[in-house]
Amino acid sequence: MSDWFEGLKSQFILNFVDDNRWQYLVNGLRATITITFGALVIGVLIGLIVATIRSTHDKTIETMHRGLGRTILKILNAICKVYVTVIRGIPVVVQLLIAYFIIFVTVTNGIVVGILTFGINSGAYVAEIFRGGIMAVDIGQTEAGRSLGFNYVQTMRYIVVPQAFKHILPSLLNELIALFKETAVVGYVAVMDLTKGADIIRGRTFSPFMPLLAAALIYLIFVMFFSWIVGKLERRLRTSER
Repeated sequence: MSDWFEGLKSQFILNFVDDNRWQYLVNGLRATITITFGALVIGVLIGLIVATIRSTHDKTIETMHRGLGRTILKILNAICKVYVTVIRGIPVVVQLLIAYFIIFVTVTNGIVVGILTFGINSGAYVAEIFRGGIMAVDIGQTEAGRSLGFNYVQTMRYIVVPQAFKHILPSLLNELIALFKETAVVGYVAVMDLTKGADIIRGRTFSPFMPLLAAALIYLIFVMFFSWIVGKLERRLRTSER
């Protein structure tokens, strides 16, 4: 037993203490969190715009009079549908490689490329989350807004979107969890995230068990924390609806 403990201790010192290798994990975690939350902000903004266009099209296109406004809305809706289909149909690691080596080839900061790529990717999923929430709001709420003198934009801004946001907030947090884990592939473009940091330690020490286990545990702790927040929020929402 003592030999096993001594072996574990020596492995810990080799992988994390010697040459301050623990800093690879800390710096990698910092990059992972930066990319995750930066991408989520971009994803929410893109998702809200796309969802608003698509839900507006679905709700009003049949009653709109023929004209320039109707044509523009149909074109924007078609663009949004193509965007959602393409982004959701291509693996995120392929999108990352295309972004780094082709689209943003002049950008030297891999973290910025990661934020933009994962933000654009997340936007497609967030758009469907928002669209489902907006479409789920009773049509009577829109009619109530019109009766108060609001135009369509004001009705969406002050009545429909706030109600939809309340119901989709747990889903958005689940998207945050998925995004946090998906960023593990950003090492493909030479960004030292948490996974890459663990792999660098493995390459230096030729000891894969401890650094990779440490990375896995860090991911697990953060996911459990985010999941706890989602559960608490869902309980609070259920309570407020009673």
